[in-house]
Amino acid sequence: MGEAIRDMFTAIAGQYDRLNTLLSFGLHYHWRQQAVAAAAMQPGARLLDLCSGTADLALAFSRQLGPHSHIVATDFCPAMLLQGSHKASRHGVPLTFALADAQSLPFGDAIFDAVSVAFGLRNVDNLATALQEMYRVLRPGGTAVVLEFGQPHGKVLGPLYRFYSRVVLPHIGSWISGHKEAYTYLPRTAAVFPAGSRFVQAMIIAHFVNVRARPLNGGIVYLYQATRAK
Repeated sequence: MGEAIRDMFTAIAGQYDRLNTLLSFGLHYHWRQQAVAAAAMQPGARLLDLCSGTADLALAFSRQLGPHSHIVATDFCPAMLLQGSHKASRHGVPLTFALADAQSLPFGDAIFDAVSVAFGLRNVDNLATALQEMYRVLRPGGTAVVLEFGQPHGKVLGPLYRFYSRVVLPHIGSWISGHKEAYTYLPRTAAVFPAGSRFVQAMIIAHFVNVRARPLNGGIVYLYQATRAK
């Protein structure tokens, strides 16, 4: 992970949640609920949430899995994790937080029932390495769930989405956060991420099985599910 990217997320940590809701028109809550439902985890499960940011997905899982589950939220940016820990405390949720790079996880092999990541894999330097680490810490038969942006190509949605992401989103994000680069970085990385069938292939190369991709909201976001073979 580059120091510049860490500094960027540090700069916007305080406005991150507000802007997520505003810029996604609140859809990010729906996307995370879809990921929680797809994982179909049982109460008491052990879950690792990578690139957790302010812990929105980890908190969504905690509501589903109950107080006896063990959820570890990791990120490479301390300021983002601090925001997440404040939220968890306000909601009385006993999450565990750990500073960690998704490409070099400080956990043993095959110890989590599920691994999740929402809108974080496009930020890693080496996607293949991050997927290998996800596979390594997942127990045989365990589930991986990934949310990431796509590139919709419909005749109406495609041009509309590109205009919004390249023009409208950077202006609003820059105005509210005071950090222009962060909100030009987001659409730039989303535009080049290997979405859909290309990401499915990347997961297969990393030895995941039963890999599935489901477009949400016309392919603005993809929900990926996969399993570590038993």
